[in-house]
Amino acid sequence: MESKRLTHFIIGALVLGIFSGAVVHEWGTDSGFSAQYAENISLLTDVFLRMIKMIIAPLVFATLAVGIATMGDSKTIGRVGIKTFGWFLTMSFASLLLGLLMVTLLEPGIGVNLPVPEVTASSGITQSGTGLKNFLNHVFPASIMDAMAKNEILQIVVFAVFFGLAGAHLGPRAEEFFRNLDMLSHVMLRITTMVMKFAPVAVFAAVSAVIAKNGLGILGTYAKFMLAFYASILTLWLVIILAGSLVLGKSVLKLVAMLRQPLVLAFTTASSEAAYPKTLEQVEHFGAPNKIASFVLPVGYSFNLDGSMMYCTFATLFIAQVYGIEMSLGQQFLMLLMLMVTSKGIAGVPRASLVVIAATLAHFNIPEAGVLLILGVDHFLDMARSATNVLGNGIATAVVAKWEGVLAKSDAYSEQTHTEAPSH
Repeated sequence: MESKRLTHFIIGALVLGIFSGAVVHEWGTDSGFSAQYAENISLLTDVFLRMIKMIIAPLVFATLAVGIATMGDSKTIGRVGIKTFGWFLTMSFASLLLGLLMVTLLEPGIGVNLPVPEVTASSGITQSGTGLKNFLNHVFPASIMDAMAKNEILQIVVFAVFFGLAGAHLGPRAEEFFRNLDMLSHVMLRITTMVMKFAPVAVFAAVSAVIAKNGLGILGTYAKFMLAFYASILTLWLVIILAGSLVLGKSVLKLVAMLRQPLVLAFTTASSEAAYPKTLEQVEHFGAPNKIASFVLPVGYSFNLDGSMMYCTFATLFIAQVYGIEMSLGQQFLMLLMLMVTSKGIAGVPRASLVVIAATLAHFNIPEAGVLLILGVDHFLDMARSATNVLGNGIATAVVAKWEGVLAKSDAYSEQTHTEAPSH
């Protein structure tokens, strides 16, 4: 099967990247060759991510606009929206709370006892992505062309919803246009299949560059913190899967298996966006109709980043532990509520989790410079966050489809296991 073969190639590229990066770092540290190697080979990853990003804007717009236009009346759209955001808010709260509980239980920062720097010491991380003004700027586009050029997913979603509603209002007169727009989404998914053949090369380059630049020691420097976070992420996976099983039953395990390729891709590239096209394709194979999947997934990329939200509470408490700063239960609960708001709608902000954490630290008189403590290993943590975001959004899509009674009862999974899945 093509997807299984590609998954094996990606895993092989990951292992080879670690080995080659270690060799280059060992040989080229003194001459500076390792740094130059890391910079040059990273170009392969950049090319791959650019090719993926060129697909996202037209794919999100086409699938969502067609989905809205064919969904039915405004009552149906409103009902789907309420169910979607109800699930998102519930999982957001669960992710934040679990991060708080796990860092309190595992205490990865206890005993470090670093001297506390000035609270005003800068981390170098801009906080311009937070606040009501910037949130609204990320919601409503001034120009759809500008939003597409910058891959502002939430802005594209807003425009596509209006576009789809207007098309639905026109009725039969718009049917031919939306059939052509639907064909655009199929073309973009075909391009995705072509681009994905380059994925193993991109994964090899990404991992090799990080190891070559920092050495294998980067994996051990913050071993306790990383192991504690990965244990917490695995716990979050269990929570997400268990929550999904309450609606989907045992078939949630089939869905997780079908999502393995986008999960591996998101993990190795540390990019949820890179996995979007394949995630959309796989949830549709699972049985979620396009009109549901094309609505829930794009919105989830801004409002349902489970891994990123868990990281916000986990990292904030970790930094407080490192400096020996105690936070009362009241402060921790206030922080949780604050992050529920500030973590929404910033998917387009570079290093979004670090932006939110930097803003949160200053609010609770924790040195903002503490962000620098986790900056060195943030890439490895972002790998787990990105994969978790993909898992959460994939299950959310299937859950909403099930609630709507439109989740197809098919054996697409068993068919995929033996034959190549049909392309969209």
